[in-house]
Amino acid sequence: MAAAATSQASASTSASCARNRLAQEKSPYLLQHASNPVDWYPWGDAAFKKAKDEDKLIFLSVGYSTCHWCHVMERESFENDDIAKIMNDNFVNVKVDREERPDVDRVYMTYIQATSGGGGWPMSIWLTPDLKPVVGGTYFPPDDRYYGQPGFKTLLTSLAEQWRKNRTKLIDQGTRIFQILEQTSDVRVFGGDGVPTSPRGSEANQKCPFAPDVATTCYRQLERSYDVSMGGFGRAPKFPQCVNLNFLLRYRAVLLQGDPPPEAKTAVDKALEMTVHTLRMMAQGGIHDHIGKGFHRYSTDGKWHVPHFEKMLYDQAQLTRTYSEAYQVTHDRRLADVARDILCYVERDLSHPSGGFYSAEDADSYPEHGDKEKREGAFCVWEESEVYRLLTEPLPSCPTKTVADIVCRYYDIRKSGNVDPMQDPHDELKRKNVLIVRESKESVAACYGLEVGVLDALLERARETLFEARLRRPKPHLDDKFLTSWNGLMISGFAIAARTLNQPVYLDRALKCVEFIKKHLYNPKKKTLIRSAYRGEDGSVVQGSQPIDGVLEDYAFLIQALLDVYEASFDVSCLMWAEELQDKQDRLFWDKKDMGYFLSNGEDPTVVLRLKDDQDGAEPSSNSVSLNNLVRLSVLLQRDELRQRAEKLASVYGQRMILVPLALPEMVCGLMRLQAGPQEVVIAGPRDDPGTKELLSCLRRHFLPFVTVILADQDPENPLRKRLTNFDGYTCVNGKPAAYVCQDFQCSKPVTTAAELEALLTAKET
Repeated sequence: MAAAATSQASASTSASCARNRLAQEKSPYLLQHASNPVDWYPWGDAAFKKAKDEDKLIFLSVGYSTCHWCHVMERESFENDDIAKIMNDNFVNVKVDREERPDVDRVYMTYIQATSGGGGWPMSIWLTPDLKPVVGGTYFPPDDRYYGQPGFKTLLTSLAEQWRKNRTKLIDQGTRIFQILEQTSDVRVFGGDGVPTSPRGSEANQKCPFAPDVATTCYRQLERSYDVSMGGFGRAPKFPQCVNLNFLLRYRAVLLQGDPPPEAKTAVDKALEMTVHTLRMMAQGGIHDHIGKGFHRYSTDGKWHVPHFEKMLYDQAQLTRTYSEAYQVTHDRRLADVARDILCYVERDLSHPSGGFYSAEDADSYPEHGDKEKREGAFCVWEESEVYRLLTEPLPSCPTKTVADIVCRYYDIRKSGNVDPMQDPHDELKRKNVLIVRESKESVAACYGLEVGVLDALLERARETLFEARLRRPKPHLDDKFLTSWNGLMISGFAIAARTLNQPVYLDRALKCVEFIKKHLYNPKKKTLIRSAYRGEDGSVVQGSQPIDGVLEDYAFLIQALLDVYEASFDVSCLMWAEELQDKQDRLFWDKKDMGYFLSNGEDPTVVLRLKDDQDGAEPSSNSVSLNNLVRLSVLLQRDELRQRAEKLASVYGQRMILVPLALPEMVCGLMRLQAGPQEVVIAGPRDDPGTKELLSCLRRHFLPFVTVILADQDPENPLRKRLTNFDGYTCVNGKPAAYVCQDFQCSKPVTTAAELEALLTAKET
């Protein structure tokens, strides 16, 4: 909560010395720019009217509050009075928080990627008064660089002159590219790389691809890019890429069914090895915050050592799920411990008392109180001398050595620092250490004559001491807005951890957030979701003056969360709300002409393109998650029209999955789920009966990713009793709770003991 207070204080400071309209906004990112000399407008009619009335180009700057290079561009350009004057005299300047408005961000980032081949934030783009892009890029230095990159000041001056003297060329250029973008909005015509895949409406696009073929291709693409030594895929920078690991676990589970041929058995072993090795190397690396817990955004090197230090809620959520499921497969407690580590961090640093989750922590902070310039990683890194000053306890086995000696050895802490200068181009980490585990506990313990258990206890106490010392440093900025989609991902993380780790307290936390969303991020009259809410100055949860409509990912990720909570708790109200939201999603976002889901609802005229996502990246594609949701709901509620919609959705992305399945591993998982047919385990018995709990406990020890779990309890008011035609057919046997294992709605003979269920499930897994 201290971090939240710090964030709120900084936001209040920005507002108190405000120089532009952003002071009236709620977004932490917009508030960061409220004191700029730039005459910023938020995205909206006032800015667009001014641009038309004054016949000026719009300069649109898009970023987010924990973005390092956004801070750099603000410091260099937006706080510069001379540059601000050029901006104010010649342009209408608009700021957008990409996390608030992913629909706006996606439209113009698509333009940047199409024209430059790359993208990123801050996004800097110039628009005509009718919101058509003409020129764009990402970060621009204030002045020209010697290797030919134009400076921001040069661009501003040049574009202002072109708009006055030769605007037709600018407009024609923007119009031509924009027409191409309108075509790319059909994912069946263009992939994310802009390469045509097949003619619009061709027969190939109307059929679902064959899941085993697509999944095998996806596996082989991952295998080719796998780093055998350090784990992960591809070269630096390395990202967690949970969608890849989740796919590998599910591909392995599918291969294990039946009697796989020898080559498939090799893939079974390799898929698990790639997943577990990657997870272990990440947990040992500097991308993992060994002192404060949780994970940083990504590693700048290939060894998971030097991270980009910001922490994002969506990473914590997805990594919790992946570590929990990997534990379920391997029963390796080290993986479970990492999942608990992440949830401890989220509960401590990213949680509001009302139940919502904050969005992110910044990478940059002040090294010392009173400093004027922030540095990346300052809050997290250590000098060797600090560690020796703080950890002075003698070792029980060697009084001439202290706990600092084992900590420095175990975490590779050196006097000269352990950061490769190649990973520190600005010398921010000189003589600093990013903690990383390079040696086993057994080796370190043997070196100092300790038992491993004693070493563990010493390391735990040392981490607590270092954590307390770290709290005395200036804290990084906390982005304390609440996003429905990311809260949905985090609900899933808690719910899955509750089920796989047998931790009911995690389920309570997930349910608390469900209630938070229903109270603060849901319009009960319209039955629609709201994109974001904010932490007020008094700590309360507040809305902006004009709440932002939820986008596709808000619906998809929350529906997924509600289904995960249902399977962990059997709270039917979560299932019913998931169904309601799915029906609303279908009405708001489904493309009736070409199928698939648009990212926005089409009701905001300032969003000039309705696009569809076609890539699983830092977050899974909303369409990928929706495919899984549709199949799960079709089985849970016996609604065949949802299954038919799932088939249509898979067909839209069919060519994309055939050509580059690695772009959509989460959707490939949905395709495997779809074509596996309905798989259910129904537990019949009173919710609180010990026999019911024993069967559920047995079930949850197994990783069965495409199996739907239903509790047929004895509650006469259970809504499923009326919805499912065979619900009353699932009964106790001789008064004992029973388990029914079903495939395509054909069920095995019910079993009443955990041992019998274990035998059935083991047979299903092998």
